[in-house]
Amino acid sequence: MAKMHSRKKGHSGAKRPLKPTKPSWQRYKPKEIELLATKLIKEGKTMSETGLILRDSYGIPSTKQATGKTIRQIADEKKLLKELPEDMLSLMKRQVALKKHLSMHKQDMPAFRGLQLTETKIKRLVKYYQRTKVIPINWKFDPENVKIYVG
Repeated sequence: MAKMHSRKKGHSGAKRPLKPTKPSWQRYKPKEIELLATKLIKEGKTMSETGLILRDSYGIPSTKQATGKTIRQIADEKKLLKELPEDMLSLMKRQVALKKHLSMHKQDMPAFRGLQLTETKIKRLVKYYQRTKVIPINWKFDPENVKIYVG
């Protein structure tokens, strides 16, 4: 599958193991993993940070293999999800930083192109999340009022 804006094929990167089984060396039970993930999310960690901490500190390579649920599903069950998904918020932060940069450097055309690409990615994500009912259908992306969500 081609990349979004460069038309290049990305093939490198780590691959997950073929067997979707729990590793024999993992010592945590599924309930314990859910409690750990819930605790980390309540501390203010994002979903990706939670996954990294579970992997690096607790030796849990895949929450989905161990519990049968993703970290997002665990957070949803415990009513700990944020209003907007994490990937969309990070793109919005990038968009705010690029707008701030362009307000000081008006002639920076590569940064302007980066801003256009970032806003396009946000709009595509909004359509996807509205289709999958993660955000409300009537939610609109307004590039001028993004600071409300990024804060």
